[in-house]
This record gives sequence, C-alpha cells and structure tokens, in this order.
Amino acid sequence: MAPRRRPLVSWWLLGVLLLAGCAPALAADAVAGDEPVQLQFDAPAFAPQRIKVAVYLPPGYARASGRRYPVLYANDGQDMTAVGLQPTLAQLYRDQAIEPLIVVAIRMLDDRASGYGLSDRAAARSLVGGSRIGPIGMRAQDYSAWVATALVPYVDTHYRTRRSARGRTMLGWSLGALNAFNLGWQYPEVFGQVGAFSPSFWLAADRSSATAIQHTRLAQAMVDHGPGRAGLKFWFAAGTTEETADRDGDGINDTVDDVQDLLEGYRGADGFRARGLKQLGYSINLDYAGHPSRRADASLFLLPGGQHDQASWKRMLPPFLRWAYARPRQKPL
Repeated sequence: MAPRRRPLVSWWLLGVLLLAGCAPALAADAVAGDEPVQLQFDAPAFAPQRIKVAVYLPPGYARASGRRYPVLYANDGQDMTAVGLQPTLAQLYRDQAIEPLIVVAIRMLDDRASGYGLSDRAAARSLVGGSRIGPIGMRAQDYSAWVATALVPYVDTHYRTRRSARGRTMLGWSLGALNAFNLGWQYPEVFGQVGAFSPSFWLAADRSSATAIQHTRLAQAMVDHGPGRAGLKFWFAAGTTEETADRDGDGINDTVDDVQDLLEGYRGADGFRARGLKQLGYSINLDYAGHPSRRADASLFLLPGGQHDQASWKRMLPPFLRWAYARPRQKPL
C-alpha cells in the first residue's frame, strides 16, 4: 500500500510565506498543569482571522535539551480543558504509561463547518457535503494544506520534535475528526497516526434520501478510490448511544455504522458496494476495548453509553493516548 507522492512545492512555498507572520514560539520549561504557549498565525486564506494555537510542552522539556518528542496535533483546541487534556496527561505520566509528547492544539476557526471537512489534495479542492446546517467543508482544502505544510514545518523548526510521519499524530472529534482523517489520508508523509472520536462520516454528496446518503458518503468514497497509505494507522472511537438514527435499518446507530463501513467496507441491500480499509489491505480490530493492541492497522473503540459530547470524548482520550504513545513493553490499554 504505497502512499501516493505528490509535488508539494507550491504549498511549501505558501507555508514559508505564512510562517513569516507567525508569533514566535517560546521554548519555556513546562510541567503537566502549566499554561500552554499561546501562538497566533497569519494565514492569507482565512484573513483577517488569525489562527490561534496552544502548545503544551511535556515535563522537563527545557532541561532535556538533547531529547526530541513526538507531536500530537489536535483540532478543536478550545476544547482541551473540557476533555481533560492536561490532567489526563499528568495521570498517564505519573503512571509511566505513555512517553512524553508535545501537544499542538489548534483553536477552531470562526466558521467551523467551513474549515473542518474533506479535500482532494491532487486536485487542490475541497470535497463539500451537505447537512441540515448547510454546506460542510467549503474551505477544507485551505485548512488542511495550512496544517500540513505551514503549521507542521513551523513546529518542527521551533520545537524539538521527531521530524517524521511516525512522530506525528492528528486528532479530532466530530467534524474535527472528519478533518483529522482527511489530514492523515491526504498527507500520509506528514502524519503517521490518526485519532478520530465520533467522526462525522455521515457527510455525503447527496442527501436526498437515506439510500443516497449511504451511496455518496464522502469519506467512504475516498477510501473506496484508494490506494491504501503505507504505514498510516487509525484509532476510531464512537459511543454506543451517540444517536438513535439508523438510516439503513440494521439496528446499529449511524455513527457506529459509518465507522464500521469505512473499516470493513459497505454492501447495501440493493447491491451497492464501496471498499473499506480492510479491502485495501489494512488489518482491522473492531473490538479495541476488549482486545487493546497496536498490531492492527485500524482499530475501533466502542464506548458503552458514550454520546456525542465532550464528556464522552474525555473518556475516550486516555485509551487513545495509551494506543498512540504507550511506552515500550507497556500494553496500550
């Protein structure tokens, strides 16, 4: 499953131009519970709005001058307090359950529904879907390209990071999870892991009927078109009670169903088929809660009673961090 390599010259040049207006990063020492470093970035595609980013440094960062750290990039940075990022990290560090990491939390743009979505990197365009609140992802191409080709190089330049895809993970929830998946899929040479909580895989090109939605789900189509991305690993999470909607009538709520279809592929009662990650050669673990392991390329964690809210994403965060950053010989429970 070799990832497609596409020329990045134009976007890297744009990244250089964007970085010229970035606020300087502060290499301050930090311990769990300290205030994060606050940055603001100029991004012409979103002017006059500046993109706000919070950088959470691990304990002893300044003292460990020769050490490099993996980086977790997270959408919806304004939610970090609500999902308990800092106390969760502090506990996992105390338990010596995970290795130290840098967290780069990107505050959502004013128009969340516009920036968080899917894109076609080869065509340099957004893949827009409909919803009850209007179009989703109209500026997803701009946002995704900015994260991958401007923000990541800035962080690598100003912090002691592991400068490889294996050292970078992208995280998000809801529409932010949809975009996190997009960033991993479109930029596999930048991000080696993706965490997606309650991903909005319902986004479709045609919402005229339940069948139309099933046939035109945009993330499903991206996977169906392939090819697989070598080395890219996924950790999906969904709550068992996120919603009551069940558009295909199979007794499984749509949030869980959409993730399972993306993992295992979809075959409708009418014979319509769309490939999933499994058909592209990925190994799949549909029961990460019962069988926590990093051996599978893509895993699904089902949270009993989990809903589509910050309280549930807070409960999903510890097992995700253990999966993504478990110390050697530690089981990612």
